[in-house]
Amino acid sequence: MTSVKDVRVDAAATRDAPGRGRFVFSDDYSVFDWGRMPDELPAKGAVLCTMGAFNFERLEAEGVPTHYRGIVPADGDADDPVPLPEAETAPREMAIDLVRVPDLPHTPDAGYDYDAYHAGAGANYLVPLEIVFRNTVPVGSSLRSRGTPAEYGIDADAWPDEPVSLPEPVVEFSTKYEERDRYLSREEADEIAGDASIDALEALARDVNRVVTEHAEQTGFDHQDGKIECAYLDGEVVVADVAGTFDENRFSYAGQQVSKEVVRQFYKSYDPDWVAAVSDAKAEADERGIADWRTLVDADPKPLPDNVLRAVADLYAAGANAYTDEAWFDAPDIADAVDAVRDL
Repeated sequence: MTSVKDVRVDAAATRDAPGRGRFVFSDDYSVFDWGRMPDELPAKGAVLCTMGAFNFERLEAEGVPTHYRGIVPADGDADDPVPLPEAETAPREMAIDLVRVPDLPHTPDAGYDYDAYHAGAGANYLVPLEIVFRNTVPVGSSLRSRGTPAEYGIDADAWPDEPVSLPEPVVEFSTKYEERDRYLSREEADEIAGDASIDALEALARDVNRVVTEHAEQTGFDHQDGKIECAYLDGEVVVADVAGTFDENRFSYAGQQVSKEVVRQFYKSYDPDWVAAVSDAKAEADERGIADWRTLVDADPKPLPDNVLRAVADLYAAGANAYTDEAWFDAPDIADAVDAVRDL
């Protein structure tokens, strides 16, 4: 189980062969790596499943390998998934090829044991990395603290107080299963990836970014950044999890964020004590070598106000309709939905 979807196993993966399973998307959401928040965004699960399936099918059409097998309609059979266009309503279940996800041992003295992870993985495993791609550098981006503008091809002595478009997309690697994500050098990422080629991982990220960016432009969106996860499947690196949704990627429409970033930014002013407690806990956990920083947070996040939940849910649904160019959801026009969240 993750914070936003459950994994159902129909045939377990082994060390030598992939299995079959399903993602069942919920209406839960997560911000600041907290996990499941105290309320739900109506229809969010169907939005993520629909957008994920839509993008997987575009990727497959472009020759980009994925673990996607189709969607499972509400009255359908998990052993007989169908393409998204055959669905009569927005789906909540996605059929996938399954790979192994071994335990990642951790001790305060030795840290995370990736050798043990790969020893338990066999030939089919989820690569324990997130591959991040960036087309823009927003204000507050961690990339600004890791390099100067010139290092990324930007003609400026200092980062400006506004989002900056990159002349070429940047690809970075971060940890996936550590309690707090950390960015890695290419050499560190290569060691953590195991048998999966770091060049293949980067190439997949660039292909996903290209396909999503091109489609976003055609539908009026600005695709700013995103991430993918990958599986090592029968000797090939493939795109796993989901790609190109409002949770994994940052999009904007008419200058307004259409992504989980809306909720993240709202919480900074709505519940600043909890946001500060999360930040302090992460820093303290780093200093003390504690794996689970959440044990250091005494506060719980406040539920969102009803009007905010409704506005964000409408934004997700309207965005999915606009991005897929199909009215899957009963939602306002994208322009109206965007206007409704501008002043939250």
